[in-house]
Amino acid sequence: MDTTTAARRFVRVWERAWAAHDVEAILELYADDCVHRSMPFREPHHGRDELAAYLRWSFESEHTTDVRFSDPSVGGDGRAVAEFRVLALEEGRPTTLAGCVLVRFDAAGLAVETRDYWHSTQGSVPALPWRTA
Repeated sequence: MDTTTAARRFVRVWERAWAAHDVEAILELYADDCVHRSMPFREPHHGRDELAAYLRWSFESEHTTDVRFSDPSVGGDGRAVAEFRVLALEEGRPTTLAGCVLVRFDAAGLAVETRDYWHSTQGSVPALPWRTA
């Protein structure tokens, strides 16, 4: 699968599945031996089982109200990056999470490595419109 197709599928599925907390749909995007970093200084999650445990933990206290991903920017080396913005309620309080995900895909279009960089703040901060080329 070409990188552009894989990247578009990745953000489309993540957007829908994050909103629904559908861990299984997200896992289908990843290779069995994937490596995921949820923050730069956290230990990475190795494999789909560790990723699943992390996702279930992170979704546990979050009530998502809106999830949006930008169109991915794609490189010629199997890599892509996309921004995301999530509005949620955590323990009944509105929060906003904004960040980006860097992804490296294999030839089958599965994510073999992902890295997230994100920040959160209290309150609902709507997404700025993303420019597309």
